[in-house]
Amino acid sequence: MGTIGTGCSSTGTVTRPVSPSLIADEEALALPPPGGPAVIGVVERARANGREQTISLATNARVTGQNYLRIEFFGPEVSRGPSATFKTVHELQVLREAAAAIPGVRLSRRTAFLQNSYGPFAYAAGRSSLGDTCIYAWQQIRADTASQGIGRNFGMIQVRFRLCDASASEHQLLSAVYGYTITGTFDGKAWNPFGEPNQPDPRLGHTGSPIYPMTGAPAGSLPIGYAGGVEVDPPVEVARRPARRTAQIAQPAPNAETPVNGPRVPSPDALSTRPAAERSAPASGPQAPRVTTVKVPSPENF
Repeated sequence: MGTIGTGCSSTGTVTRPVSPSLIADEEALALPPPGGPAVIGVVERARANGREQTISLATNARVTGQNYLRIEFFGPEVSRGPSATFKTVHELQVLREAAAAIPGVRLSRRTAFLQNSYGPFAYAAGRSSLGDTCIYAWQQIRADTASQGIGRNFGMIQVRFRLCDASASEHQLLSAVYGYTITGTFDGKAWNPFGEPNQPDPRLGHTGSPIYPMTGAPAGSLPIGYAGGVEVDPPVEVARRPARRTAQIAQPAPNAETPVNGPRVPSPDALSTRPAAERSAPASGPQAPRVTTVKVPSPENF
């Protein structure tokens, strides 16, 4: 009988090839900023030298396609399966990615230098024929220099952001690129992609370098003051309702005649016993006081 070939020495264990799998949302290696867009699914692809995740986001747009945040970790080969081929960021290639991710929208590369908490990033933006605003952002995160010589900070992360919205502006979409959070990293300092922590502020502990609270005031000043309990800030003006005007009744002058409706009846005080000739004569010089004579008829005349 012939000898048994070496190929028959394998265990014959049934295995499943490495393929994309749907995982729980809380296992996402990156998250959008608080407040949205919401995570609606996470698809993960394991690599021998890292891991790739496509985090699907809620979409409110009429453009074909789904919003997503894609993150890919490049590190050492620690597991079975195919390895991810590292590709440096070439702008022309990334713009081809953007055109495929947002079909039918003419995207324009924005040339301003931008930087979020993880370093510099770039993006392209455009509007669809239906009025949707779209952006496609890309970022590569890698330590700028290896600390303490060889053997540190070899890891690298690449991020892609695809966002379209029917009601948001370009700057509102861009705020998601500033606010997203990476929750994963490599195990071990040798593959730390973020570099060494920043040095403390050189002003700490030194005289002549006051540090003010974050009040929104210009550097070196505070929008407050103290004057021995006297309020120095101008009082806040409160809009007051106009005072209601009450109807005022015109009071007659002391010696003025009040107009009345109907016939005018003279007052008894205004009656004069002088003859008409005397009343019509003009007054000249001081006048003696008038004496009114009352004539009483004699009883004989009755």
